[in-house]
Amino acid sequence: MSSLANQNPNEYSADNIQVLEGLEAVRKRPSMYIGDTGIKGLHHMIWEVVDNSVDEAMAGHCDAIEVILHADKSVTVKDNGRGIPTEMHTKENKSALEVVMTVLHAGGKFDKDTYKVSGGLHGVGVSCVNALSYDMRVNVHRNGKEWIQEYAKGVPKYPAKEIGTTDINGTHIRFYPDPEIFQITDYNYTTVANRLREMSFLNAGIKIKLIDERETGDDGNFKEDNFFSEGGLIEFVQYLDSTRNVIIPRPIYVEGEKSNVPVQVALSYNDSYSENVVSYVNTINTHEGGTHVSGFRRALTRTLKAYADKTGLLEKAKVEVLGDDFREGLTAIISVKVAEPQFEGQTKTKLGNSEVMGAVESTLAEVLNTYLEENPKEAKIIIQKVILAAQARNAAKKAREMVQRKNVMSGTGLPGKLADCSNSDPTVSELYLVEGDSAGGSAKQGRDRNFQAILPLRGKILNVEKAQLHKIYDNDEIKNIITALGVSFGTEDDEKALNMTKLRYHKIIIMTDADIDGSHIRTLILTFFFRYMRDLIESGYLYIALPPLYLIKKGKTERYCWNEEDRIKIVKELAGDTGNIDAVGVQRYKGLGEMNPEQLWSTTMNPESRGLKQVTIESAAAADHLFSMLMGDEVPPRREFIEKNAKYANLDV
Repeated sequence: MSSLANQNPNEYSADNIQVLEGLEAVRKRPSMYIGDTGIKGLHHMIWEVVDNSVDEAMAGHCDAIEVILHADKSVTVKDNGRGIPTEMHTKENKSALEVVMTVLHAGGKFDKDTYKVSGGLHGVGVSCVNALSYDMRVNVHRNGKEWIQEYAKGVPKYPAKEIGTTDINGTHIRFYPDPEIFQITDYNYTTVANRLREMSFLNAGIKIKLIDERETGDDGNFKEDNFFSEGGLIEFVQYLDSTRNVIIPRPIYVEGEKSNVPVQVALSYNDSYSENVVSYVNTINTHEGGTHVSGFRRALTRTLKAYADKTGLLEKAKVEVLGDDFREGLTAIISVKVAEPQFEGQTKTKLGNSEVMGAVESTLAEVLNTYLEENPKEAKIIIQKVILAAQARNAAKKAREMVQRKNVMSGTGLPGKLADCSNSDPTVSELYLVEGDSAGGSAKQGRDRNFQAILPLRGKILNVEKAQLHKIYDNDEIKNIITALGVSFGTEDDEKALNMTKLRYHKIIIMTDADIDGSHIRTLILTFFFRYMRDLIESGYLYIALPPLYLIKKGKTERYCWNEEDRIKIVKELAGDTGNIDAVGVQRYKGLGEMNPEQLWSTTMNPESRGLKQVTIESAAAADHLFSMLMGDEVPPRREFIEKNAKYANLDV
């Protein structure tokens, strides 16, 4: 890694490190610190280490970060920052490096003179990563010397020691996630790449490299991606809208500082019917929103409405325009830097600082008002889009009310095709959304009627990515899903908000055929849930069933396979020493309907033996880009994606 010019490492010394508490409980209760011990918590380990490097970049001391996924399941994160201080810590009587790496919430983040703002403040620190790794090594390049210290489950193997000279600056950390803690220790390349891409957009000018030593290309080199953004948030919005038809030529960019809160916003409009606002605090994604998003919405609505009223563009509309209408077809990135962020919400990703609302609102209103005045053509296009959205919303409201009236008139309000379960407790009840009547019939016969409900879906549901709201509510299959779930839409503040107070199932399982059509139907359903029921996904209620692809037989022996690798392995295993694979029968399941009820139950529906994939959203921005690319109008990006990923039978969304 290259060194940076004009650094003064002495500004960041051992005495800047403040100790708040120890590491005692981390290994006993890891979920309290990293969210969970599944795939999400595993990736959180990388974010914690990378956030430290990004904090150095935000402070102006680092411009290059490298992340390496090793074949032995370890991860290395390198930066060319100042390097963690290695001098003796006066209070702790040990090196500052050891304090940072072994004490929770110890670091320069808590000293305002060292880091003005910090993404890492939202997390738990690299010491938590150390505690949850069975092995970790840190190499510090600082003041012309290289230092090293190694740890086992957070315990130092020896005091930090100097091992030589160096002509670079920076910190290199390699950690091995502990399999005693984590259910899975295999990192997902796409998840890591999406996060690092976001970081490059949010920190313009930083070079971020990702190397995957677990996979080599045709040229024999490791898989690699390099992320660098010169345009920052403008390029971020353009990336998200790259598979959509934009209606203004260039994103509107806002930058300013009010009440000591630096604010950056980039926004654009496209001809889609969905809203995509992604927000960050100190580069941490706040997917529950908060005061910065509230300030953004207030400024957008107030400024656009004032301009529309002044120019008379709303007079002929003959329809009431609400806040939602100003955000249809909107893509926006909100990024604020807050010295002491306060987080709220179920997952602590909702910003609560009251002063940030006014800072964002006044900054955006000022710049947006100037833009509208100086660009009347683009302003008119935006207002016309808003009017169309208001008209469609009114039509959708009538369609939604019609559905609700029919539900009341029909008594139970449940779809006729729904085979409900007898248990009325939503916490133990499951709803299977099943492709086709044939598979639905097998599922109804094979299920456990006590807690499993079946809703067969006829054919492919509507592609909501290309449909207006009233057409979505008028679609029979979507109406059946909504009424079966028991959810409703609309609150006093937001007509599109999902109301889950009467949700009837806490496991909603998409069960489709393991072929191309089945994958398409699954993606259509996922698109609907992502766009209109995202709260269900965020609550952890949406799953994908994993029916087997093959049944392998030899004599009385039967084995099921879920992928091609397993099929090859089991066929060889059953062929035995003779190697006579012709004696092994292979049945390829083209559809769920080919399985009898007993097979469907034992392989796909029995909680004791089935496999389920929980649908999660690691990155709202990445998910938005994926769904708009897969289900939108632009063909070339979709073709490129399919060609790149065709060899994978199952894709994590």
